[in-house]
Order: sequence, then structure tokens, then C-alpha cells
Amino acid sequence: MPPSPEVLSAEAGAAGTGGLGTAAARTRGRLVSVALVIGGIVSLQFGASVAVLLFPRAGALGVVTLRLVVAALVLLIACRPKVRGHTRGDWATVVAFGVALVGMNALFYQALDRIPLGAAVTLEFLGPLILSVATSRRLLSLLWAALALGGVVLLGRAGFDGLNLAGAGFALAAGGLWAAYILLSARTGQRFPQADGLALAMTVAAVLSLPLGAFSAGTALLDPVTVGLGAAVALMSSVLPYTLELLALRKLPASGFAVMMSLEPAAAATAGFLILHQLLGWPEVLAIGLVAVASAGAVLSGARR
Repeated sequence: MPPSPEVLSAEAGAAGTGGLGTAAARTRGRLVSVALVIGGIVSLQFGASVAVLLFPRAGALGVVTLRLVVAALVLLIACRPKVRGHTRGDWATVVAFGVALVGMNALFYQALDRIPLGAAVTLEFLGPLILSVATSRRLLSLLWAALALGGVVLLGRAGFDGLNLAGAGFALAAGGLWAAYILLSARTGQRFPQADGLALAMTVAAVLSLPLGAFSAGTALLDPVTVGLGAAVALMSSVLPYTLELLALRKLPASGFAVMMSLEPAAAATAGFLILHQLLGWPEVLAIGLVAVASAGAVLSGARR
């Protein structure tokens, strides 16, 4: 016997409610992912400011080694990742992720050793910005990317005068590896549960960085104060932001995540002001507003899609 109109109406209402519930859940998941990305950005840039203060003690490569080694130890203890049961493709992804991590960090810290934090982050950001345009299929993304680029250029304008060419080159190269990091982080999150893949990749990066750090810093890596500050940098610049970003990339598309990275120069300018006492002028404040609007527009456009 066919269902009565009342039953059909009840079923339709339940289906509609379920649809609304699913949409609300997706929206909440996206908002949580956005919050994770912003938290990672803030932590990363304040960690970079602390790292600059540590350069006189251990040098740029020494700080990179301390950061990666401590981060790897923390993640291995916290995650206890399984090393068995993975395919060759899984391990290839982890190794590539680790190479991107050590390369991106080493190049970026070499840039920080030569040029201001705001300028270094501005140039490095060009990698994710190009990725956001290349991976997006909507014309509107070009508008947000252009707006973010305008803000980034404006933010770094004061720091580009007399910029060290080697430092600029290191920052641009770090930006290319930053784009690779975004893609490899997403792929790692798909292949490994929780942050297991990140822990394994960080271990690979730490092992690769040890010879460089030992040759550059020597016994300075054994100084208790230096190790303590390096541990703080590791937690702020590696463990927390990379974990948050890896979890966020499970809900956000790579193009939207890349455009959200436009907040990095704004966070760097704020960290430079608070930690390194770098003053902000009106152009920098305007730039922060531009990149914030671009990031919000990119996220809202993704939510509507």
C-alpha cells in the first residue's frame, strides 16, 4: 500500500532537516579549519621572531636543526606513528614531505639572516600565491589573489629598499618549497591517520638537517639556554602550526588554503612589531587590511561553492 500524504510529508521534512544538518556540519567544519590555519599562522610567525633572536647563538642553520630535531622528537612521542603496513607510495610521500620541510626552513632562515622578516615572508608568499591561482578554476580567485598580492607588495615596500639579493633569492626559493609543502601536506594527510605522516616527515627533515647544523653551529647546539630557546622555536614554528595546517587541509581545498596564507605577511609584521620592535606605518596597516579581506573573500567563496 502506498504511503499516506502525511508520511510522505514527514519523510520530506526529515530529509530536508538532514540536508540542513549536513550543510551546517560542513560549514562548522570549514570554520574550524579556518581557525586552525589562522592559529598556525600566528604561531609560526611569532616563532620566526624568536628564531631571529637566537641567530647570534647558533646561526641560521643551527636554529633550523634545533627546531626540526625537537619538533621530530615531540611528534614521535605524541603520535607514536606506525612504521609498518605502509606502501612505497606512502613512504615516497613522507620522504618528499621531509625534504620540502628541511629545504623550506633552511632557505627561509637563510633569508631571515639577511633581510627583514616582513620582506622575507612577503617574497616567500609568492609561492603559495602562484599555487592558489594555478589550482583554482574560478575567475573570482584571480581577484582575491590580485588583492592579496597588492597587500603583500605594499607590506614589503619599506623593506625592499637596498634588499640583499642573496636573501631575496633564498626567500623566493623557500616560497617554491612552501607551495610544494602545501601539496605534500595534503597528500600526507590523506595517506596517514592523524599527524602520523607529519611525525615521520619531520623525522626525515631532522635527520637531513643534522649534518648542516653540526657543521654550522658546532658545540653551540649543546648549550642548555640555546637548546631551550630552540625547543620554544620548534613548538611555535613546527609542531603547532604544521599539525594545525595538516588537519585543516583535510577540509579545505589547496587553493583556498594557499590564499589564506596571505595572512602570513600580516602576522609577520605584527610579530616583528611586538618581538623585534619593528614599527608599523600606515602602508603596512593598509596592507594587513588588504590581505585579510582577500583571505576572507577566498574562504567565503569556497563556502558558497
